[in-house]
Amino acid sequence: MDMELRQLEYFIAVAEESNFTRAAERVHISQSGVSAQIRQLEHELGTDLFDRSGRTATLTTAGEAALAHARTALASVAAVREAVDQVRGLVRGRIQIGMVNSCTTEPLFEALATFHGEYPGIEIVLSEDTSDRLIERVRAGTLELALAGIPGDVELGPHALPVVSEHLVAAVSTTHPLAQLSSVNLSDLVLHPLACLPTGTGIRAVFDHACAARGLGPRVALQAAAPRAVVDLAVRGLGVAVLSASMTAGYGHGLRTLPIKDITVPAVLALFWTKIPSPAIQELLRYCRRAFTGPAPRTLEMVQPRPAENDYAAERSLLDAAT
Repeated sequence: MDMELRQLEYFIAVAEESNFTRAAERVHISQSGVSAQIRQLEHELGTDLFDRSGRTATLTTAGEAALAHARTALASVAAVREAVDQVRGLVRGRIQIGMVNSCTTEPLFEALATFHGEYPGIEIVLSEDTSDRLIERVRAGTLELALAGIPGDVELGPHALPVVSEHLVAAVSTTHPLAQLSSVNLSDLVLHPLACLPTGTGIRAVFDHACAARGLGPRVALQAAAPRAVVDLAVRGLGVAVLSASMTAGYGHGLRTLPIKDITVPAVLALFWTKIPSPAIQELLRYCRRAFTGPAPRTLEMVQPRPAENDYAAERSLLDAAT
């Protein structure tokens, strides 16, 4: 059988118009051309598809059975063409991506590098901001994709993917009064000056919400956008740092890390994207999902490179990947 797509197109046109002349006008060929192609299709199928005895072309039982399959076949071909067109749209262009301040993540950079290698004609524009502003910029359409932090009890919705989840800890110098404890409650923690990330970050939101729920008023004496700077302030005894566990890892003997017993909500890093993502963003999301949720655990580096002036180890830890 040598059935052609145009025969199916003509068959559908005649079935929907119930008239060979109107069908011919619709597909822009002569009526005789439509009739000839339909006859050839009927010959190949071994049965009549139309009853031509009346003033209109009426589907036979065989024609009615064939119509749905003909429509499905043409829809599949259209889907193939659309997919190819989308890939062709990835040849060039620009994508705007956001990332929370001072939060470098190997899986994100791995995804960007792989995507760039596959589509070198697409310019990647990456900017930093607080999590709150990143999410607002995605909603406003000025960013197409962002990696931002939120409290773990926030409902993400269909246009977000959680990729990292961590609980908060308090970090103090080894000479601090809290350093003798194995863990700390919020009520004890807020008695001391605190060093925190800025408002608008996911970790700060988790901490502020936990304090507000208990009617506590923390004293945030020191604030810095870079987690490493917050840790340095704590190591020097200037305040108690409130960060995630990975942000305090590898700082040697000068720092003591304490779980905060009554903060049960984790801080979550999630990918957020626009409601109608471009083909390029859809493709980049595919690389991001693979990088963050691949078979092997991923290492996330949350702090900038190790400074030369001290002997603190570079911060690196394994975080739980949320799918």
